[in-house]
Amino acid sequence: MKTKITTLVALFTFCFANAQQKEVEEEISTAKGVRFEKGSMFIEGGVSVSTVKDNSNAFAINPQFGYLIADNIAIGFDLDVSGSTTSKGTPAETKNNQFGVGAFARYYFLELDSRRLKVYGEAGLGYSHVKTEVLNVENTTNGIKANITVGLNYFFTKKWAATFALADILTYNNANPENGTSTSSFNLNINLFNNIFAQPKFGLLYKF
Repeated sequence: MKTKITTLVALFTFCFANAQQKEVEEEISTAKGVRFEKGSMFIEGGVSVSTVKDNSNAFAINPQFGYLIADNIAIGFDLDVSGSTTSKGTPAETKNNQFGVGAFARYYFLELDSRRLKVYGEAGLGYSHVKTEVLNVENTTNGIKANITVGLNYFFTKKWAATFALADILTYNNANPENGTSTSSFNLNINLFNNIFAQPKFGLLYKF
């Protein structure tokens, strides 16, 4: 009797593991032919954390929500929450906390590897509020940013993709500090592919 029960348990375990393996393989194989069609939605973003022992730390969270208004064309909004501390424990200790909100439009213009790899161009416009504290003195800065970015998604299942924001082709920044002079900057990166992985942003995308 004991031998029969053991055999049945072993058989059940094998069948369950085999079914799970097939499910994973099917999920991966369905990444082929993934389409961004009208009515599709996605959530995308990344989280970064960095520390230097006894000196500095920083974090950033950048979620995005997109809605396809037509095949391969999406609009949406994004949030940007970040903070950093440098020169910790010294008289020059500096703290920065930032909150931003924005909107974007994205167009997927190239698909490769059986549609797993999708390359896009994105135009964004956003507002940010930054609070800086140095020597216990606080200063706030409000800013506006506009940018055109090139990036890509690589689907490893039909729902999940790795996302890479590769480079900004164009950026405009306007900063208005509470105590200081307003500044503006405009950058055009014509030689985009000179070092495209110099400052990539990595994250995940979930399509539904």
